[in-house]
Amino acid sequence: MSDGQKTGGVEFDPNSSKMPRWIWKAVIVFWLGFLATILVRYAYDRLFSLLILLLVSLFLALAIEPGVARLARRGWPRGRSTLVILLGVVAAVLVFVVAIGTLVGTQVADLLQNSERYVNRTVNFLNDTFGANIDAGAVNDSIQDPNGSVQEFIRNRQDDALQLSVTALGLLLQGFSVMLFTFYLVADGPRMRRAICSRLPAARQQRVLDTWDLAIDKTGGYLYSRALLAGASALVHWIAFQSIGTAAPVALAIWVGLISQFIPVIGTYVAGVLPILLTFIDSPIKALAVVLVIILYQQLENFLIAPRITARTMEIHPAVSFGSAIAGAALLGPVGAVLALPVAAMAVALASASGERHELIDNPLVRVADKKPKRHERNTEHSSGERRRFRRGRGA
Repeated sequence: MSDGQKTGGVEFDPNSSKMPRWIWKAVIVFWLGFLATILVRYAYDRLFSLLILLLVSLFLALAIEPGVARLARRGWPRGRSTLVILLGVVAAVLVFVVAIGTLVGTQVADLLQNSERYVNRTVNFLNDTFGANIDAGAVNDSIQDPNGSVQEFIRNRQDDALQLSVTALGLLLQGFSVMLFTFYLVADGPRMRRAICSRLPAARQQRVLDTWDLAIDKTGGYLYSRALLAGASALVHWIAFQSIGTAAPVALAIWVGLISQFIPVIGTYVAGVLPILLTFIDSPIKALAVVLVIILYQQLENFLIAPRITARTMEIHPAVSFGSAIAGAALLGPVGAVLALPVAAMAVALASASGERHELIDNPLVRVADKKPKRHERNTEHSSGERRRFRRGRGA
């Protein structure tokens, strides 16, 4: 090239003071992309709560789909089946919330009315057990002092009552929205799947439906395993709390069972706070017994109960479970932490169903203990079935 050069098929003269046309196009594309990014960011910030509601609704829809399908096979309309199951879920949640709310409210009212007696009992326990020299009268005077920190804390909580009512109303509206989205996702499920599959070739349709079926299976397995573990935990803790003599042992046992199983990673510690505090108000000795019961049952569940249940329902590696819960919490908060486990199970199942498997060589690094051969065989057969199903979906 002599005087003129060609860049991308366009002649460009380095000696010319005229700006090339492609620069204007690049500037326009850059600013359009920048504005589009701002618009997407603004829309995401505004629609984030709606996205969370849709994710929760999808999770709940996948969880109740087997029950709705079973009722539909018996001749029930899908709309009525969905409504019956959702009403059952709402009733169970309301009973749980009312029971725990009544328990906490009763204990708080009793604490406020008999604070002096509880303070004297606690101070005597600390003095006798640990050799402390605490004056119970001084502690009671500081609690009753109108300008003290305790009374100021109580007044601040009273001022927050209106804000708490507004928050509760917002949660009710969000719960109603979740129920409404879930109803339409399940009741019109076949129609929605037909609309999606009608735009795909036959092989892709099978793959989409297999993935959908896997999502239902893993979500249902997650809830089923969590419900079984929650039931076992509630039963054991009810017997223990009844023996110890805690207040409202049934409500506290249900609280520990549900919270410990449906809040990943830290659920056991969160669940144990309420019964320990309520029991400590009555008797520090009983509170110590509650702590021991919760710790001992956690070990029993980790080594005996949970492996047997998850081996038949949904099993993922503890590291994957822990990491997915942290990632979900970082992305979507507490809701993301709860939804992360079934999502991780689906991802593991999809990964295990893809690709070929080969015979392992004999090496100490790949040997496993021989104490659980049956469980290993069940998992291998399950993975093989999932691989065959996805191969059919790909037309293999």
